[in-house]
Amino acid sequence: MTTMAQDNSPVDPSTFYVVEQDDHGHGSPTLLGFWIYLMSDALIFAALFATFGVLSSSYAGGPAPHEIFNLRLVALNTAILLFSSITYGFAMLAMERGGLRAVQGWLLVTGLLGLSFVGVELYEFAELIAEGATPQRSGFLSAFFTLVGTHGLHVTVGIIWIGVMLVQLNQRGLHLENKRRLQCLSMFWHFLDVIWIGVFSFVYLLGMVR
Repeated sequence: MTTMAQDNSPVDPSTFYVVEQDDHGHGSPTLLGFWIYLMSDALIFAALFATFGVLSSSYAGGPAPHEIFNLRLVALNTAILLFSSITYGFAMLAMERGGLRAVQGWLLVTGLLGLSFVGVELYEFAELIAEGATPQRSGFLSAFFTLVGTHGLHVTVGIIWIGVMLVQLNQRGLHLENKRRLQCLSMFWHFLDVIWIGVFSFVYLLGMVR
């Protein structure tokens, strides 16, 4: 059955996404809804930061932060994630210019940097566990693994999302709906950068001076 758009013109029933002529992506319900999601996610991380703050000195006779943290490795990982934020910014600039291949290229670079970040984090976890600093060793380590692991899980989701966007861009190009998804992914990726700066400062840097 053929449906009617708001201007009474027929709409192809196979069209899954109807775009109003004056809709340029600003004030979109999709973007508003994603902002609300990010705020709820921020509350989750706030709770994890608060939990870590309470348990950060609960060593239970186990190792303290300055005994197990490899600050150089963490600093390298921080640089990787922050640089991935820059490459994603280049992808958004290319999107504004309509450069599909450039967008795909920068997204690919961002995804590879994200994979590198997760790989380094998994290496750090493996080193800690090999040294006996397991999550069940103390309240401090339980809170540490939970907070940092939750962030790493979010980065992994972001990497998967980048992969999905690469497929969608290859299939449908820079359509309005794909641009909105890229905008949502941009907010998500930069949000993870902000959270990691908090982790690096509050968990690692403060932990080294305790």
